[in-house]
Amino acid sequence: MWGMTMLDKTDWAHLIPHAGSMSLLDAVVTWDEVSIHAVSDSFAHVDHPLRKPDGLHAVHLAEYGAQAMAVHGALSARARGVEVVRSGRLVSLRDVRLAVEYVDTGAGRLDIHAERLFADDSGAQYAFRIEQGGRSLADGRAAVIYVAS
Repeated sequence: MWGMTMLDKTDWAHLIPHAGSMSLLDAVVTWDEVSIHAVSDSFAHVDHPLRKPDGLHAVHLAEYGAQAMAVHGALSARARGVEVVRSGRLVSLRDVRLAVEYVDTGAGRLDIHAERLFADDSGAQYAFRIEQGGRSLADGRAAVIYVAS
């Protein structure tokens, strides 16, 4: 069913290949046939797998966008009756803009938005945007190809 709102991580985590501390999203606020809005506080965790002593570099926000793509793809597949983990490889990042160097751990949760631009059986392309407190931190486009099981 399209247009589901507020899905906890326990609802969809088993549908994506990301696991443990590399599963970066906390919840899906809303999603529909072409877009998703997810949230995360994981960037502030001291044991974050991508975090360095100076903090989480903004370049890693592309991974948040890519994971939103994976969750959207999994939820869309489930809406069509397919509930299996589909592995993919991030093959391209384009037009990525970073508004900050490091993510501010005191500025609140991340809002992760992704919009599907194209998808078929071989892969997908999305536009993504990461915001914090209404401020855009990063945006761009990403492409993924699906890996045969």
